[in-house]
Amino acid sequence: MTDQELTQKVEDALNEIRPFLQSDGGDITLLGIEEGKTVRVQLEGACVGCSVNQMTLKSGVEMTIKKHAPQIESVINVEA
Repeated sequence: MTDQELTQKVEDALNEIRPFLQSDGGDITLLGIEEGKTVRVQLEGACVGCSVNQMTLKSGVEMTIKKHAPQIESVINVEA
C-alpha cells in the first residue's frame, strides 16, 4: 500500500468517526502518519478539554482507524 493509499484509508476512518465528535462540539484533524504505523492527530473544539478524550482516542478513533488500516499500531493526540 502506498503512503497516499494509507493516508486515504486513515482519512476515511476519521470521516466515519467525525460526526460523533462533531455532535459533541469537537472535531479531529490528521497531522500525519509516521513510518506507516503511527498516526498523529489533533483533537479540536470540545474534545480538547474533555475528560474522556483519551478514551475516545483509544476506543473510538484508534479502533476505527485500525479497522480501515490494520497496519497502524497506534494513534497519538498532539495537543495544540
